[in-house]
Amino acid sequence: MVNQPPITDDLFPYDDRQNDAGAAFVLQSKGEWWHAGFHLTTAIVGPTILTLPYAFSGLGWGLGIFCLTIMTVVTFYSYLLMSKVLDHCEKAGRRHIRFRELAADVLGSGWMFYFVIFIQTAINTGVGIGAILLGGQCIEILYSNFYPNGSMKLYEFIAIVTGAMIILSQLPTFHSLRHVNLASLLLSLGYAFLVVAACIIAATRKEAGSRDYSLESSPKSRVFSAFTSISILAAIFGNGILPEIQATLAAPASGKMVKGLSMCYTVIFLTFYAIAVSGYWVFGNRGTPNILQSLMPDTGPSLAPTWILGLAVIFVLLQLLAIALVYSQVAYEIMEKQSADVKKGLFSKRNLIPRIILRSMYMIMCGVSAAMLPFFGDISAVVGAIGFIPLDFVLPMLLYNITHKPPKSSITYCTNLAIIIVFTGVGIMGAFSSIRKLVLDAQKFKLFSNDIVD
Repeated sequence: MVNQPPITDDLFPYDDRQNDAGAAFVLQSKGEWWHAGFHLTTAIVGPTILTLPYAFSGLGWGLGIFCLTIMTVVTFYSYLLMSKVLDHCEKAGRRHIRFRELAADVLGSGWMFYFVIFIQTAINTGVGIGAILLGGQCIEILYSNFYPNGSMKLYEFIAIVTGAMIILSQLPTFHSLRHVNLASLLLSLGYAFLVVAACIIAATRKEAGSRDYSLESSPKSRVFSAFTSISILAAIFGNGILPEIQATLAAPASGKMVKGLSMCYTVIFLTFYAIAVSGYWVFGNRGTPNILQSLMPDTGPSLAPTWILGLAVIFVLLQLLAIALVYSQVAYEIMEKQSADVKKGLFSKRNLIPRIILRSMYMIMCGVSAAMLPFFGDISAVVGAIGFIPLDFVLPMLLYNITHKPPKSSITYCTNLAIIIVFTGVGIMGAFSSIRKLVLDAQKFKLFSNDIVD
């Protein structure tokens, strides 16, 4: 049990949320376990899985499969522990609906509140930028196939996606995304199987070239590439908003997240391994951060039927809108906690106008950043190392050990401690290698480039 009483200063009003517009509006607690499953699947199973063959190129077959499996097991275990910590606090009379409140309460430290806000902001902004960037690239792919000599540039397509996101961002609550996220789950299954089919067809084409699975010749480069790949895997599996997702469940939330997680990881098993294995098998170390780029090279014919690739691109584009919406919820909750008046209606002029202005400005900021800095693979790696690893691989283990107090000689305690130590080291090395690659790539880049930097 947690010995210290809950922090109840103005920053953490756990027991008095009637004046908290962020909780009352954005994080409405009305959902069932399958709604949480939809939200979780959208938060984890996104088009970043198209980066898996590229991540394997820095690891090779053996280490790639091993790291993918470890990430699957550890993240499921981590999210399960996080849910148990939230259930534990709820039974003690303190239902936490925000990651930052949970961490500050259990660890008894106000600075942890701001640490989690900083990390979540980095994640949410990074995912928002990446989703808009990849969405713009999807439209560019479709455009270039219909108009090979067209004059439109990548930043123009990014502006189109940003405009769509400004409109969709006005959906007022996390719970209101449940149908959108069900569609997102189906879309992820759809494009995953389309990409696998395209890779199988590509394997029969001589235009696909020879398959080379060798790693970089320099030991130093191999190490840096491996840690960058691990950071990308962490970003692909990352969530960082599980408490906010669990907050959307109708009370009592205890136990419901296990069912939601089981749904999510069924989809993960069906999609992650299929895309990683098929994409790396066909392209080896020539894989790009987006496997669709490899299947539709700039020069030469497409390596699979156009209708398969086109449908996959459309599915990806549609799901990206849902992903950007999910990860923006924490930003919206923070903004509306300060800007909205819970005593007024959700759609009152007093709350509607600030909501439209603030959410539109947030999406414009993400869109401008995506157009200026199209580093999709590098952004994924940096966000994974700096954001997802601390929140998804370190804090859940620490919070569980503190709240449930397993004996220090127990397997649970030792496993949690080992995960904390290993992934703290991986996060530090991954951050260093990812930022190093970002700096190196920046040397061959200019603002508002028409090409995404690998």
